[in-house]
Amino acid sequence: MIIEPKIVRNVCLTAHPAGCVQGVKEQIQWVSRQPAGERTPQRVLVIGGSTGYGLAARITAAFWGKADTVSISFEREPSGRKTGTPGWYNNRAFDREARKVGLKAITIEGDAFSHKIKARTIETIQRELGQVDLVIYSLASPMRVDPDTGETYMSVLKPLGTPYTGQTVDMMTDRVSSVTVEPAEEGQTEATVKVMGGEDWKLWIEKLMEADVLDEGAATVAFSYIGPEMTFPLYREGTIGRAKEHLETTASELNKELGPLKGHAYVSVNKALVTRASAVIPVVPLYISILYRVMKERGMHEGCIEQAYRLFHDRLYAGGAVPVDRQGRIRIDDYEMLPDIQEEVHRRWERVTSESLPEIADMGGFRKEYLQLHGFEYAGIAYHKDVDPEIIPE
Repeated sequence: MIIEPKIVRNVCLTAHPAGCVQGVKEQIQWVSRQPAGERTPQRVLVIGGSTGYGLAARITAAFWGKADTVSISFEREPSGRKTGTPGWYNNRAFDREARKVGLKAITIEGDAFSHKIKARTIETIQRELGQVDLVIYSLASPMRVDPDTGETYMSVLKPLGTPYTGQTVDMMTDRVSSVTVEPAEEGQTEATVKVMGGEDWKLWIEKLMEADVLDEGAATVAFSYIGPEMTFPLYREGTIGRAKEHLETTASELNKELGPLKGHAYVSVNKALVTRASAVIPVVPLYISILYRVMKERGMHEGCIEQAYRLFHDRLYAGGAVPVDRQGRIRIDDYEMLPDIQEEVHRRWERVTSESLPEIADMGGFRKEYLQLHGFEYAGIAYHKDVDPEIIPE
C-alpha cells in the first residue's frame, strides 16, 4: 500500500515504517557521537519508551550508556489496510539496532497501568537483567483504568474556575485565531490527577522494590513540564498543573521509600517539544512554533534526543550530587526559560497574526517534526512506493 499522512482534526492516523526506522536510526547516530560519561546506567526500565522523550531516554541509555533496556508501551499493530502506531515501528527498530551491538533490548507492549503488565515486567527483569539501576517514567496517556477498581479515568487540559481565552494556530492551515477553553467540570481535575499524577509511578516503584529488582542506589525519573507564564492559566494552573504538582509530591514520597536502597526519585522538567499530543492542545502549537524560531535563531534549539543526552550526561551521571532547583526538580528546560528567550517569545506573541506568522514563528518546523513523529518528511525515503505495513525495513 502507499502510505500517506492521514490527518483528521490535527491528529495523524497513519505511520510510515521506513520513516519511523529512519527516525530511530538518526537519534542513535547522534547520541553515539557524543562524549562518553564516566558513569552510566547499566540496566534500565523505561515505562513509556516508544516515542518522544521516553524513546529518546531509552536510546540514550543504550547507545550512549551501553545499557540493557526493558521498555513498556501501549501500541497498535498493523492490520489489513491500517498501519501500526509509530511506537510499534519504533520499538522494533530500536530492538533490532540494540541487538546488533550486543545489547539486551526487551519490549513489552500492553497497558502499563495494569497489574498484569507490572507483573510481567518484573518477571522479565528477574529473568533477563536481575535488577535495574534506572527507571524512567514517561507515560503520556489520555486515560487510565484503575487496576484495583476497574474504573476508567479521562484526563483533560482545562483551566480552573474561569474560562481561558488565548491565541492558537491550526497546524495544517497556519491560521491564527482566538480560542476559549471552558473551565474543568466537577471531577475532571481529580480524574486528570489519577491519569497523569504520580499514583501509577509510585505503584511501579513499590512493586519493583517488593520484588527486589531495584539495585542499590537506583534512580527513577518522571518527566514533566512547566512552561511560560502566558500558558499558566491553561497549563500549570489548570488540571494538568494539579497532576504535575501531584507528580512532584510523589517524588518526595518516593525519595523516603527509596532511602534504604540509597536511591533517589526526581521529576525532570523538560523543554516544550512537538509531540503527538501537542498538535491538538490549544495555544501550545503557537507557543512552540515561536519558541522554535527564537531558539533556532540563537543556535539553542534541542529535540528529544539532545534533551535526553543532557539529562543523562549533565545531570544524572555527571558525578556528585544531581543539580536540582529549590523544589528538588531537575531542570533541562533551562535554555527555554532563559529570560532573554522568554522576553523575545512574548514580544512576538503580542504581534502574531496569520499574516505575520511566517516571519516570527516556525510553523514549518513544527509541522515537519510532527509528521516525522509518524515517519513522514524524511529525506531519502520513496514515499510514493508501495510498502507492506507489517514489514520493518532495514
